[in-house]
Amino acid sequence: MPEMVAFCGRHFEVVARADKVCDTVTKYQNLSRRVADSVLLKAVRCDGGFHDGCQADCLMYWKEAWLRRADGSAGPSRAASPADCEALMARVAPHVTRVRDDGERVYRCQATEAIAASSPLSTADPRPYIRECTSGNVRLGTFVTVMGRAISAHARNKLGRLPNPPLRGTEAKSPTTPLLDLEPGEWVRVKAPHEIEATLNDKGTNKGLWFDREMEALCGQVFQVRQRVNRFINETDGTMIELKSDCVTLDGAVCSGEYSLSRWFCPRAIHPYWREGWLERVDAPAS
Repeated sequence: MPEMVAFCGRHFEVVARADKVCDTVTKYQNLSRRVADSVLLKAVRCDGGFHDGCQADCLMYWKEAWLRRADGSAGPSRAASPADCEALMARVAPHVTRVRDDGERVYRCQATEAIAASSPLSTADPRPYIRECTSGNVRLGTFVTVMGRAISAHARNKLGRLPNPPLRGTEAKSPTTPLLDLEPGEWVRVKAPHEIEATLNDKGTNKGLWFDREMEALCGQVFQVRQRVNRFINETDGTMIELKSDCVTLDGAVCSGEYSLSRWFCPRAIHPYWREGWLERVDAPAS
């Protein structure tokens, strides 16, 4: 993607292999997929600069063919030559959008094209889980904990007993919640589950925004506001979604892939979207 060109020539740490990532595109979203010969780099996220300001803030996939192994003697990072960057940009920039059969122009990015670039994994196949441990993606202690949780969850699911059911309210319409007018850099605490449940409708959403299991694991924790979110690309069809209600992301509050059925160990570290009614302002933590 054009957003990747600026990173050419620089040094980064590999944070994970993309051997088992969640599917956020198709109707089979309880399955995982593998992006072959690809890795994720630490803190290297798409800024949406060439996708009309998309604020999804995704980690990007990097094919190993695009990388060169470096060590401590490699010297400081050095930007690629302007001529090389210009040539690469000329090749990738024209593919940011495409025209659908109905004539509408929509966006293309790694997230929207993830299905074409990956292969599905079977939930019952143990090899992808073992590979997460042997590749170094997951530490042994975390592997044992999450696998125990996964085995229990799938057993309960087979019996028709949904494990750790998502939070849901009782009314068809989302209750009104107070606005905080949060700004980047402010500190907040995620409210307790029962407080958040009071803001949800009977489908588990607040004004269309879903509150899921991964977010519930963050209840009670303190985070700094990362950004206000106004727009992001819909991964399923490439259209731009414009948000009309309050929405923020929190620095360090990401999906762990440790609580969601059939998405265990996903390393994408997606930033969930938060309604201000799920948060409360707090003072900055003592240094």
